[in-house]
Formats: sequence, C-alpha cells, structure tokens
Amino acid sequence: MPAQARLITRGPFHLQATVRVLQRRPVNRVDVWDGSRYLRVLPVGNGHVLAAVMNRGTVNRPDLDFALLAGDPRAAWRGTDRQLRLIGECLRAILGLDVDPAPLHRAALSESGLLQVATILRGMRPPCFADFFETFLNVIPFQQLSLDAGVAIIGRLVERFGRTLEYRGRRFHASPDSDTIAAARPAALRACGLSTRKADSLRAIARAIASGTLDAGQIDGVPTEEALRRLMQLSGIGPWSAALVLLRGFRRLDVFPPGDVGAKRSLDALSPPEHGALLERIRRFGDLKGYLYFLALGGSLSRMGLIDPAGNDPA
Repeated sequence: MPAQARLITRGPFHLQATVRVLQRRPVNRVDVWDGSRYLRVLPVGNGHVLAAVMNRGTVNRPDLDFALLAGDPRAAWRGTDRQLRLIGECLRAILGLDVDPAPLHRAALSESGLLQVATILRGMRPPCFADFFETFLNVIPFQQLSLDAGVAIIGRLVERFGRTLEYRGRRFHASPDSDTIAAARPAALRACGLSTRKADSLRAIARAIASGTLDAGQIDGVPTEEALRRLMQLSGIGPWSAALVLLRGFRRLDVFPPGDVGAKRSLDALSPPEHGALLERIRRFGDLKGYLYFLALGGSLSRMGLIDPAGNDPA
C-alpha cells in the first residue's frame, strides 16, 4: 500500500456534488470529502482499508482513479488485481459511475424552474449506500426528525460502533456492520439518540441481515411495488422509509419518498410552487422521479456553499 487503479466513467461527472448528496452533511464521519477527494473506509476480508477517489480531469472529461491509503492488519491487503477490482466495484456502485448521466440531465432541464440548479449540479450521479444494512442505518434514525438531528444520531452510532483507521494523524470511520448492531445492547443504541422503537427496529433488522434471513436479493430482484411491500413488512419501516431504502440503497429512481418535508422545502426554495405542486413535479419526472429528490438535496447543499457549480468547468 498504496495501490491504485482507474475508475472509468462517461462525462459529465461531478464528483463533489455526488459525494455531497451521499453525505447529506459535511460532518458525515463515514463518507468524507476533503476538498478534492472522496475518502471512505471499506471492509476487506476481516478488516478495513481506506480508499481515496480523485478526479484528475474535469466534470466534462472525468479522469478518475482511486488509491488505497491505509489498512488494518486484519484486512490481509496485498494489492492484488482481484482485491483492487473488488474495491473498484464497490466505489463504482457507491458513486453511480455506471449510470448514464444524459437522461438525468435532460429530465432536470425539462422541469420549469430547475434550470439553474440543473446547471450547477450537471454530472451529479445518484449515489448509493455501500451495503444493505448501511442503508437501514442511514434511514431509520431520520424518521420524523430533521436532517441535522438524524445526521447527529448517525455520527454517534458510527463513533460508538464503527471500526476506525488512522492515516496521517487523522481517524477515519467505517460504518457499523449488522453483526455489531445485532449484538448491541438496546440501552447503548438509545444512548446514541435512538428512540426505543427505532433502536428495536434497527437491531431487529440487523439480526435478520446478520443471520441471513433477510438479504438484498429479496428486494433487488423484484419489481418496485413488490419491493416496497416487502420492506414495509419489516419492523419500523413505513412508506417513507421503504421508498428511501429503495432510492438510496438500490438506486431505484422510480420512487420518491412520500411526504418528505425536507425535499418539498428545498424544491420550493429552488423553484417556487407556481411551477407546480410537488406531486405534479414528481409525476412529470416519471421513472426518474427519484432524481428529483437528489436535485432537491443537491440544490440545498449548493445554497450552503458546499457544491461548486459544474457550469464553471470548461467544455
């Protein structure tokens, strides 16, 4: 270590915007943006490695590579082609590198009032959480809470239950896995800010995933309506949570989380309601309605000064 490899994707690709909507807030301890790179601790074997993704090209002509910066002894990292390929595949999935950006940009430009944000976020891909359990970990704490409150709870869960790696004097965090949360005491989960109901729900789902009675294939391989129905049979998962699991865990862009107050507020700020009620805007996006959710979040982060406009990138 370090070892590195290329990540091929078509342009445009806005790495910063994609990572920011993955993070939701810069205080995210798992998905880190350091100003020019995406940094992420990923599991390898029984251990973890720290990966860094950089775009050495432009938004229009991306030239991506990733490097493995550090690893713990349990990772048994040898930098083989197979290991690099596995890490590369995981990063590709997280960042949506295989998603065609053209239909997404066309949909954004077609929506009245979203021209400015579509230009700023051009090349933003819909990101995806790294694994099945991580998706639930990033959905359940946010139920009926503000974005900032949910992010704070996630941060405490990561601090308490996630493994860490040291690199150049800085500590980087892995997302807690299902085995760890399945074995956690309910009181320890509640101490991180989860309600009793949320703690019980998260632990029940962690146990189901850890035991193999629940796996991503049961959701990924079925039509969206059936996937939503199966998810809503799980403890503590309602329509909003089920849709968000599909959108942010499986990149099902044909869903939009119903009743998402934050998304509505962001869209109203980007494009006043005279351009159409939220349900009408969702309908116009059709099978790409989930990308409207990411535009809302990306637009909010852009207004906070966290995303550089892609429009400044020369063609």
